[in-house]
Amino acid sequence: MPKKTNDRGIMDYLDSLETRLAGTLKPVTPSNDFVQGLRGRIRLPKRGELVSRLRDWHLVVIVVGVVASATLLIVTVARAFYALFGKRIEDTERI
Repeated sequence: MPKKTNDRGIMDYLDSLETRLAGTLKPVTPSNDFVQGLRGRIRLPKRGELVSRLRDWHLVVIVVGVVASATLLIVTVARAFYALFGKRIEDTERI
């Protein structure tokens, strides 16, 4: 049962922290200059760019497949080396 009293203490602490933060953190409205500058820096791609990216999905699938295959190959080779040489090293350390 001590767990419940500890949980209650944590809940009281979190409630008091939330109350303090609610009084400290106030919403801020950005200035129009900031919003306009941000809109100028954010560039949405044109429809043609989106269509061309979607047409290249074959390339994306191939790249993901190659990366996954290479990762599996590296892991398999590492496990093979450990199986071959790792046990020998452990056996010589016991002597």
